[in-house]
Amino acid sequence: MSTLTATAEEPRTAPARPACRVTGRRVLASEWAKLWSLRSTWITLGLGLLFLVAFGLIAASRYKSEIGSSHMDPDFAASTAVSLSLFGTNFAQLALGVLGVLVTAGEYSTGMIRSTLAAVPRRLPVLWSKAAVFGLVALAVGTLGAFVAFLVGSGIVSSTPAAMGLSQAGVLRSLLGAGLYLGLVGVIGAALGALLRSVAGGISVLVATLMLIPGLISLLPSAWQDDISPYLPSHAGQAMFALTHDSTTLSPGAGLLVFLCWTALALGGAAYRLVRSDV
Repeated sequence: MSTLTATAEEPRTAPARPACRVTGRRVLASEWAKLWSLRSTWITLGLGLLFLVAFGLIAASRYKSEIGSSHMDPDFAASTAVSLSLFGTNFAQLALGVLGVLVTAGEYSTGMIRSTLAAVPRRLPVLWSKAAVFGLVALAVGTLGAFVAFLVGSGIVSSTPAAMGLSQAGVLRSLLGAGLYLGLVGVIGAALGALLRSVAGGISVLVATLMLIPGLISLLPSAWQDDISPYLPSHAGQAMFALTHDSTTLSPGAGLLVFLCWTALALGGAAYRLVRSDV
């Protein structure tokens, strides 16, 4: 009689779950680490801060040296410590906006976006995390630069008609508004990078939106300019931190609302393309 040897089957086990789940906090931490691992982040943020402070101090010094002279421009003579200190905002917005484009479009140019979306298959949390992380960093840098430029610049013009203190009406709101504006510019830059997936394309659209289109609008009839110009992104943003307003500009609250709409439009376009098209 032959003896049959039964081979015991190994018990089937369910595949082990990954040790780490994809959560919003972990995606944010990942984007934070990637942001600070790039040398361009440190360089561009430093340039943005330098532009904001340096040009503000240059404007304050020029005002101090020309005050009372006959060749001083009347518009420049009506400047305040706030407007002089925030003179570098137009230059800082380019640095922070360009870095925002690099944060998202840079991953497409290197191919790293495939690894990112393989780790976060739902996709949209990646966009929200990138925009949130860089937006907060740009907000911090912009706010810091605005306060440093004002504190030093107000000391330069302390004995002139432009002198103002931090406790005066509208000053604190203007400085915080400038920081918020720069933070939102960073978010728009990140959204354009994700929408166009090209560093050159994103930077071109950003520069055109913030600087070229306002110049082209000035070629239109004056009646059209009054209806269109206040709602452009750059003009609505400037209304957020302008100390004084007139009938041709938006109020700070209206400017913030319009600029938030432009930011939401850019993010919405980026989200739609991220979900609907392959990388």
